[in-house]
Amino acid sequence: MELRRLGRSELSVPPLCFGCNIFGWTVDAATSFALLDRLLESGLTFLDTADVYSRWVAGHEGGESEAIIGRWMKDRGCRDRIVLATKVGMEMGEGKVGLSPAYVARAVEDSLRRLQTDRIDLYQSHKDDPDTPQAETLGAYQRLIEAGKVRVIGASNFSAGRLQEALDLSAAQGLPRYESMQPEYNLYDRASFEGALERVCVENEVGVIGYFSLAAGFLTGKYRSEADYAKSPRGARSIPKYMNPRGLRILGALDAVAGETGAAPATVALAWLMARPAVTAPIASATTPAQIEALLAATRLKLSPAQTTLLDEASAP
Repeated sequence: MELRRLGRSELSVPPLCFGCNIFGWTVDAATSFALLDRLLESGLTFLDTADVYSRWVAGHEGGESEAIIGRWMKDRGCRDRIVLATKVGMEMGEGKVGLSPAYVARAVEDSLRRLQTDRIDLYQSHKDDPDTPQAETLGAYQRLIEAGKVRVIGASNFSAGRLQEALDLSAAQGLPRYESMQPEYNLYDRASFEGALERVCVENEVGVIGYFSLAAGFLTGKYRSEADYAKSPRGARSIPKYMNPRGLRILGALDAVAGETGAAPATVALAWLMARPAVTAPIASATTPAQIEALLAATRLKLSPAQTTLLDEASAP
């Protein structure tokens, strides 16, 4: 499988990243293991999780996804074959939140314990922390890198200005730099990334690993009306915002390209993202091993210029 360099870092990753927020939430541990086995077999070995997954579920405290991945890696003896990404900074309760050096030092140990590993390949600031000077956070990451606990750092949900500020600090003070950016980005949600944030990433060679690549499942085509919301646990909560003339126009374009290529709409939507100049690896999930085939197909699908133009125009913000 084609590998892409993540930013200017030493990491080379597949062109698609698997989002592991579903582990312990919409899929149980046994199904998670089956999904991970298929990913390992297929070469989709770039896994993205976070300490906060899935704290929003009743009875959960966070760390459930990391713990499942950790048990699986230990059981399969495959840690060295995985590019492992996790995050820090979201509210974990009892004052555990943010990017202060003291909290980052504590949180990384919790993640390493749950993941049953001695290192994290990509450790990401899950969101900006305006209360902590960025140089302090970057200094904390530097100590983790020097200790061998983290290889590369990334950011998520940062504004263009704050990402540029962090990059400037890294250059000026000899601190580690964010090698990746994780924004919300898909055929429907384009405006928040395209523009200033995209320019910062391209000009500074920051890899982009966008989340919600399939717009909470809307771009799979399985939601066509309100009657379809019950098809998933998050349908009624996440899908209504897409169910409008523009959203349906995007589905129409996906259907047209899917018809021409013989690919599923989800495959087409991911192939469009992978071909974007700024994107290193979009993040997508699947809840069954069979659904992983649509992700794999996206890594092989090359859209024609006419197909790309059709999708561009249908989804124009």
